[in-house]
Amino acid sequence: MIRLLLIVLMSGWCAVAGLQCCRTGDRPNFVIIYADDLGYGDLSCYGHPTIRTPNLDRMAAEGMRFTEFYSAAEVCTPSRAALLTGRYPVRNGMRHNRFRVLRNNSEGGLPRGETTIAELLRVGGYRTAAVGKWHLGHLPEHLPPQHGFDRYFGMPYSNDMLPSADAPAGRGEFFVEQNDYWKTPLIRGTEVVDTAPDQRLLTHRYTEEAEQFIRESGDRPFFLYVAHNFPHVPLFASAEFREKSLAGIYGDVMEELDWSVGRILDALRSRGLAKNTLVVFSSDNGPWLVLIRTEALLGCCVTARDLPGKAACGCLA
Repeated sequence: MIRLLLIVLMSGWCAVAGLQCCRTGDRPNFVIIYADDLGYGDLSCYGHPTIRTPNLDRMAAEGMRFTEFYSAAEVCTPSRAALLTGRYPVRNGMRHNRFRVLRNNSEGGLPRGETTIAELLRVGGYRTAAVGKWHLGHLPEHLPPQHGFDRYFGMPYSNDMLPSADAPAGRGEFFVEQNDYWKTPLIRGTEVVDTAPDQRLLTHRYTEEAEQFIRESGDRPFFLYVAHNFPHVPLFASAEFREKSLAGIYGDVMEELDWSVGRILDALRSRGLAKNTLVVFSSDNGPWLVLIRTEALLGCCVTARDLPGKAACGCLA
């Protein structure tokens, strides 16, 4: 992941760091789509026999599919910090935590002194947006607007971190499909806009937010970071996808995520941006099954197919 991130950063920096030959319209856009706890074999293009992921399969077929790809950490907070800064967690300050991840009552967050992709690109005139799960600090001083993002809409941490008082105890609670048991808020900018969102609609809401940002991009290049809450537990799918897959609720969730990827790619195509946009799809650190070594598992697709002079797209693992 670090190698790929450096390539992305170098490409963006070459486009924004004052090269006289680059006009504004020539600067590539960057889209990173991040799944939470997705397993290596959970996509059809990685061999899953029943989960249907046609949009991700198309990315893999038309571009690059990676099979030797590692996350910088096995849990959410440090892996996301590494993605956005290009630095290992031991260096960016996001590994010294007794829980290994930030909680809903944690006071810390990604240090302000760290430089993110968003900050780097915004210096060069890019519009930047973060949509979805952040998990690098939930207090206003640690949220995306403080780390280079012009706009933010999403959950500040995992969708299971603020259970209601009547939620059942024990690990079994994570597999109860009862939305009222979970109160993780939705934030816009730095303000809470929904204290008890319907998680069945999360993927749709994030997708609509991403599409809107792309539509409003105008002539300026942009960096869009879409970090889905799923397939982290508890699992929820919208009515459109509920009980539609052949792999239970997990398959429903995955097929809805694939639909979301398709919508974002369609939004790029409809605005004529596909030929100048690099799209990366990845898991943050691998599946939540406790018997699997998640630090060595990662699924990801990169689309550089339409960049000038390039023909690539892929999935990482």
